[in-house]
Amino acid sequence: MKNMIFGASLCVLMSTATIAQEATTNSYAELERFGAIVDQIQQDYVEEVDMKELMDAAINGMLSSLDPHSSYLGEEAFSDIQENTAGEFGGLGIEVTQEDGFVKVVAPIDDTPAAQAGLQTGDFITHVDGESLQGLTLDQAVGKLRGPLGTSIKITIVRPETGEPFDVDITRDVVKVKSSKVRLEGNIAVIRMSQFNEQSYPNMVEGLDDVYDEIGGEDNIEGYVLDLRNNPGGLLTTAIEVSDAFLDAGEIVSTRGRHETDSGRANATKGDLANGKPVVVLINGGSASASEIVAGALKDHHRAVIVGTPSFGKGSVQTIIPVAERAAIKMTTARYYTPSGRSIQNFGVEPDIYVEALPRVIETEEPKSEAFQNVQEGDLRGAISNDSLTEEEIKMLEAERLAQQETAKLRETDLQLSYALDVIHGISVLDGDE
Repeated sequence: MKNMIFGASLCVLMSTATIAQEATTNSYAELERFGAIVDQIQQDYVEEVDMKELMDAAINGMLSSLDPHSSYLGEEAFSDIQENTAGEFGGLGIEVTQEDGFVKVVAPIDDTPAAQAGLQTGDFITHVDGESLQGLTLDQAVGKLRGPLGTSIKITIVRPETGEPFDVDITRDVVKVKSSKVRLEGNIAVIRMSQFNEQSYPNMVEGLDDVYDEIGGEDNIEGYVLDLRNNPGGLLTTAIEVSDAFLDAGEIVSTRGRHETDSGRANATKGDLANGKPVVVLINGGSASASEIVAGALKDHHRAVIVGTPSFGKGSVQTIIPVAERAAIKMTTARYYTPSGRSIQNFGVEPDIYVEALPRVIETEEPKSEAFQNVQEGDLRGAISNDSLTEEEIKMLEAERLAQQETAKLRETDLQLSYALDVIHGISVLDGDE
């Protein structure tokens, strides 16, 4: 029996060695074929070719054929991506992908030329200064969008809901991204995070400290809204850091690749920045990659209510691998999974409460006179007084009513955010915090 097992094992080892040898032989044969084509181009192409440009194009062609996110990073692209993760770079301020041969906007970044020009998630960029982008690789198309700072560029946009192309003039500028901004809506802290770079977490903590001072202490915060709409992602490490801020324990994300070094698991550490108070995460179709890691982690742990529309659905991890002093390849090396073991690739994170970003409705009728709106018993002449409330309690009720009215006004300008604030207020009421 032992000999039979050993014999079977030996056969397996021999088979494995044979397969490996055949794979190596096939690789050499393909490289020879590639070399023969390069020689033919050098000898017979109608014009003399630049060998470096030819090799760059060949390498990028190989990588871009793998998936939309793998590519070759030449000197300029490698420099740009290093600046992007540090939080300051030059350009238009948009995260893009490629679909149907055109450049598709994943998300415009807050306070950038693209955002100020009105570009939206889902827009297609078809032309740059009248030149079509169809047929170009993503890097080639992005190269057309880049240019000297202060120069203007005309891009042609097709917006799916309208269908009619239109031109937008944008001036290239230095993009300084403060990726996290915090403000108060009543007594709820709204954290707007536009991307995940090295400054995102420190910016968030600094902003929260400021609003705590403004409201008279952390104890006066009713809850938190983490706004990840149109956040195209960024650093995986930052996504883990932000998720950990709101989780006390448990898995945040796991990655699985072909090799052990590409697989791993990140777990939350003790300490919840929100101290158990309600959290709502806002997402939409422009929330991608690192944004989906955060939303997925907080959703699976039932730590936050997710409000908005389904996220983008990018569930892959790219690794920057230097291949020369000033060049690198960006290659997909793993998929990531939420704590429940679910990949969001192609499907995204589903919101708990589905809310479209509805456009503001313009009233066509003349508004009624304020004298006939919101009339209550207390407005009637001769109404008897309330004998159960002190003056202090009446002031608190009036303040609460005013805050609710301000939240209601948001429904005309930001329906999704108003829902988020209402959810937090409702949870606080159920928990007995009010």
